[in-house]
Amino acid sequence: MRVEKELQRGAAVELGDTATIEIEPAKDWPEPVLPRDLEFALESAPQKIRQLWAEITPMARWEWVRWVNATRNADTRERRVEVTISKLNDGKRRPCCFDLSACTDPDLSRNGKLVELT
Repeated sequence: MRVEKELQRGAAVELGDTATIEIEPAKDWPEPVLPRDLEFALESAPQKIRQLWAEITPMARWEWVRWVNATRNADTRERRVEVTISKLNDGKRRPCCFDLSACTDPDLSRNGKLVELT
């Protein structure tokens, strides 16, 4: 398991040390950091879309961000941003048929549940 340097310093542990940790699910989903292209598209979108974005859960916003970020192909990414705006315009609250285990984020486990190290 990878432990960030800041957490290592806070716990006063170094490489090779043995430590006991507790892992528990976070109570609230944090807001995702929006990729610039998606952020710009949302800022430029009609009020209806911005309103829906504000109303969906942070978990749903994470799914949209992860879906956009799950490709390295610039054309596919651009298309995903466009599709995100289009689907939100149609009232869709989550990307359809998106396998959450297909992409990774250092703060999320493979099953899509947020966990915090304590």
